[in-house]
Amino acid sequence: MSADAPSRGGDQPAAPAGLGFPRAARLLKHADFERVYKQGRRHFSSHMTVFYLRQSDGAGSGSARVGFTVGRVLGGAVVRNRIKRRLREAIRLRRAALDAAVDVVINPKKSILTLEFAAVVEEMRRAFEVIAKRLVEK
Repeated sequence: MSADAPSRGGDQPAAPAGLGFPRAARLLKHADFERVYKQGRRHFSSHMTVFYLRQSDGAGSGSARVGFTVGRVLGGAVVRNRIKRRLREAIRLRRAALDAAVDVVINPKKSILTLEFAAVVEEMRRAFEVIAKRLVEK
């Protein structure tokens, strides 16, 4: 390792409060994904499909939880991980728009790779607004 190379140790500063993507805000269990797919509703947009379901009283943390499904058809591991990183950052920027206790699964399309990041953030904002509006109607 050269002297001017950045160290990879644990000396990285933590993200400021409210700016991260904490574990409590993520959908992690396979059963939760299945429940959202089978019982939830869908919102289609040009670059992703968003599945959502209001959390039951015992499940979740009372705030929105988000998960991703990025299949192998979209590319290799590097491509799929890049898609997830871009989506995670877009959600981190727009998560405040979705304040309901809802589970969300995002299924991106391949076109999201060529999309400008600002457009990804805007599409996420629109999807969250639609979800919030539909949850109020119910």
